[in-house]
Amino acid sequence: MTTATTTVPRGAPPRAPETGLFSLADLSAERVTRLAERSVELYRDRAAHAAPLAGATVGVLFTKPSTRTRTAFTVAAVRLGGTPVTYGPGDLQLSTGEAVADTGRVFGSMLDGLVARTAGPLDELRQLSRYGRLPVVNAMATEEHPSQGLCDLATLMLCLGDLRGLRLLYVGEGNNTAAALALALSGVPGCEVTFACPPGYGLPEDLLTAARKRAAQAGATISLRDSAKALPTGVDVVYTTRWQTTGTSKGDAAWRERFRPFHVDEEFMTRRPGALFLHDLPAHRGDEVSGAVLEGPRSVAWTQASMKLSGAMAVLEWAIDGRTGQAGRTGRKGRTGQTGDASEA
Repeated sequence: MTTATTTVPRGAPPRAPETGLFSLADLSAERVTRLAERSVELYRDRAAHAAPLAGATVGVLFTKPSTRTRTAFTVAAVRLGGTPVTYGPGDLQLSTGEAVADTGRVFGSMLDGLVARTAGPLDELRQLSRYGRLPVVNAMATEEHPSQGLCDLATLMLCLGDLRGLRLLYVGEGNNTAAALALALSGVPGCEVTFACPPGYGLPEDLLTAARKRAAQAGATISLRDSAKALPTGVDVVYTTRWQTTGTSKGDAAWRERFRPFHVDEEFMTRRPGALFLHDLPAHRGDEVSGAVLEGPRSVAWTQASMKLSGAMAVLEWAIDGRTGQAGRTGRKGRTGQTGDASEA
C-alpha cells in the first residue's frame, strides 16, 4: 500500500501587493477628496449604499485604547452588511510571540479585511496585508492616523463647503493626528495650514517633506512653528488634540510647562473671530483646551466625532468592497482599495 505524502514548501509565501489604507501619502489627492466627499454623503444618509460588504467578515483588532475609532469601524462593518470579529490586546497569539507574518497568513485565510490599531509601527500592518493577501486599514499607528485625517477633511467639507483657500491653525503636539491632517489638507488648492508645536514636539521632517511636496502641486502651504507667539489670527479653523497621545508617555518631566503656552481658551478664540474649533478627542479640559471652548458655539468637535462612523463606512466600502474587478478567492468579486492609486480614474 502506498501512502500519499504532501510536500510543504519552506520559507515565506510570495508577497502580495499591499492593499487597504495605511497612509494618506499612499493615495492621490483626488482619492483623498473622494473618500472625504463619500463620508459626507454617508453622514447625511447612512443608508446610501447597497450593503457592499454583504457576506464579508471584517476583523477589528485593537491592542490600544479606543472609543470612537473602534466603535466606528465595528458599526460601519455592520451597517455595510458585513460581520465584524473583534480582538482585544490579549486575544491573539501575537501576544505570546507569534510572528506578524504568520498571523497575517491565518487572517487572510478566514477574513475579507482587517481594521487594526496595534502598539507597533506601521510596517506591521503592511506585513499583515502582504502575508495575508487581504486589505488592512490602519486605525492608528505610531506614525499616522489616516482615518482621522479623512474624518477631519469630511467634517470641514460638511461645515464649510468649498475648502479652497482654507486657513487652518493647528496647536499642540505634532502627533499621528497632525501627520494625517497635514497630508489630508496638502491636496486642497490654496489651503494654508500652520502647525504650532512646542520645540521638540513638531511633525517629523520626512512627513513635512511629503506634505509640502503635495501642497506645492495644489498651491497650498504647510508651515511649522515652535512658538505660541504671533500665531495667525485670520484663520477659519483652530484645531488641537490631546497633549498626551493615547498609549504614549513623554520622557521630559517638564513637558507640561512646554505645552502650556499652546492652551486654547476663550481669549485664544476671541483673537480669531469666526474660526471653528476642532478636536479629535478624547479631550482633557484644562490642558489643551478649556471646557468653555470645547462646549462653545464654535466647537464642531462632537460633529467631528460622530462623523467617524460615516468616515469608517467610506473607508471600508472602498478598501474591502468587492463589487468591481476580477473574481476573488471569497467568491465575491475582486477587491478594490489598492495602495498607490494605480487605477483610480
